[in-house]
Amino acid sequence: MKERGARPVVITRPLAQAGAFAEQVAQIGRVPVIFPLLEIAPVADSAELQGVLSALERYAMAVFVSPNAIDAAFQFIPAWPRQVAIGIVGEGSRLALQRHGVNDGNAVIHAPRNSERMDSEELFKALDLDILRGKRVLIVRGQAGRDFLTDMLRTRQIEVDHVTAYQRLLPVIDEPKKAHLRTLIDAGSEWVVTSSEALRNLLQITVDALGKDYVVKLQRNEIIVSHQRIAETARSLAFSHVTMTGSGDERLLAALQSRP
Repeated sequence: MKERGARPVVITRPLAQAGAFAEQVAQIGRVPVIFPLLEIAPVADSAELQGVLSALERYAMAVFVSPNAIDAAFQFIPAWPRQVAIGIVGEGSRLALQRHGVNDGNAVIHAPRNSERMDSEELFKALDLDILRGKRVLIVRGQAGRDFLTDMLRTRQIEVDHVTAYQRLLPVIDEPKKAHLRTLIDAGSEWVVTSSEALRNLLQITVDALGKDYVVKLQRNEIIVSHQRIAETARSLAFSHVTMTGSGDERLLAALQSRP
């Protein structure tokens, strides 16, 4: 049987976000394998997105639900209007903002204070709701997602608009990818999963491509996740080896590095 340290570390993020983390995994002596479980695509018609982003000054704050939302939106934002605050829910989004030249020095950025739980509930707790009351907030997202933040803001007399910046698609699994998936499952890989949707896609792809016997094998592979909600999803899908690290690549890397 292979030693744990020799097992592949499967990075399941969308392709554009996977490379940098793969390099970090290699630097700690592990073997990274990129196998995206989500495909990010532009919206079919960007006219609405461009229109909304051209009038950002109407908003007191814009919330980006993910790094993908930031990357998609900033194609159409030449310079961030300093008077508009930014809300994010993870360290990946902070890094994405930095790639586009936005940081705490030139923008007001709100993020969860609890580094163990980086999500919309914790972002809501971090906001100064009195300042936002009676004003308008924009949420930049993929297809419609969880509505917790929208609902909570509206209960505080804060107007909320949404705009779709990108699409999340199930990757197409051709014959070479099917063979690759089989090899990864047989190797007892460690899967780094940073969204519940990606985890559900992994199960669906395995059922469709390899059948139920391989689902059982997959459920015995190691799953490393960054959030309690993803851990709950993993357990609900009958994964038996789930490690929850908390938000941030440094925690994911520390978990991989500490494994015997």
